[in-house]
Amino acid sequence: MKPFTFETPADAAAAVQAVSADPDAAFLAGGTNLVDHLKLGVAEPDLLVDITALTSAEVTDLDDGGLRIGAGVRNSDLAADRRVRERYPVLAEALLSGASGQLRNMATSGGNPLQRTRCVYFQDVTTPCNKREPESGCSAIGGATRGQAVLGASEHCIATHPSDMAVALAALDAQVHVLGVDGERTLPFVDLHRLPEDRPEQDTVLAHGDLITAIDLPPLPLARRSRYRKVRDRASYAFALVSVAAALDVADGVVRDCRIAFGGVAHKPWRAWRAEDVLRGTTAETRSYRAAAEAELADARPQDGIDGGNAFKIPLLTRTLVAVLRELAEES
Repeated sequence: MKPFTFETPADAAAAVQAVSADPDAAFLAGGTNLVDHLKLGVAEPDLLVDITALTSAEVTDLDDGGLRIGAGVRNSDLAADRRVRERYPVLAEALLSGASGQLRNMATSGGNPLQRTRCVYFQDVTTPCNKREPESGCSAIGGATRGQAVLGASEHCIATHPSDMAVALAALDAQVHVLGVDGERTLPFVDLHRLPEDRPEQDTVLAHGDLITAIDLPPLPLARRSRYRKVRDRASYAFALVSVAAALDVADGVVRDCRIAFGGVAHKPWRAWRAEDVLRGTTAETRSYRAAAEAELADARPQDGIDGGNAFKIPLLTRTLVAVLRELAEES
């Protein structure tokens, strides 16, 4: 591990200034992803800026009926919050499906969505990786592709985003509060992450030194009937092959409204806008759910690879979405 300087600023603004002024600086909160990268040599900062106590660790009610999640809220505390479990069960389920209890006790709500891909080539500094070292090549293409993307990939990167929490936030129309050198701003969570295109090293639209300070959940009545389903190789401590976050509002057998997002299949949490458009106004039945999945996956491009590839993700994701929607409809 490369030696680094460690600083604890007085407040969030000072932390932003410190990191923004040094291209080799990074924030440190829970550290559940960053510490791994320090050990592997994937990340080699000269300066680590401790923000553990600089952002709120509280979940607060908003005047409009929504919730504000401080960036310092630990994942385990957020999953256990009664308001989250009652109003946004999809988020609680997503959080509990990720990592292990020990890691959830450390991981923060501001850091979780910013975790980097678990692509084996990204984490292996002996292999070319455009995300880790721009313009060096993508070793995953034609390599081990079983866990790679089928949506939104490019010739420069086929990695997937690993966060379960982020998939739920994408489905819930969350808003992200960001503090930068020019002040505060808010952006839709669905716009936080980006597809790889020709710059896969840029996971998000955040500038270097931008700090997430809070995440807002809007008042969303249909979110009370929501679920997160994660399909993985083992029952715990494994990343999603595919996942579905969904909320459904059904009346008289017709889908009035819905929210759907996918995980494990793209470089970012994938909001399934096409599927939602297809589903609204249709009969709440398997045929409709399957048509919605097919519409969303029409542009899916599976990858061949030395491990058999990932074409299986397309039918697996279709079946997972159908199962989740059927379960939600039965509760209506």
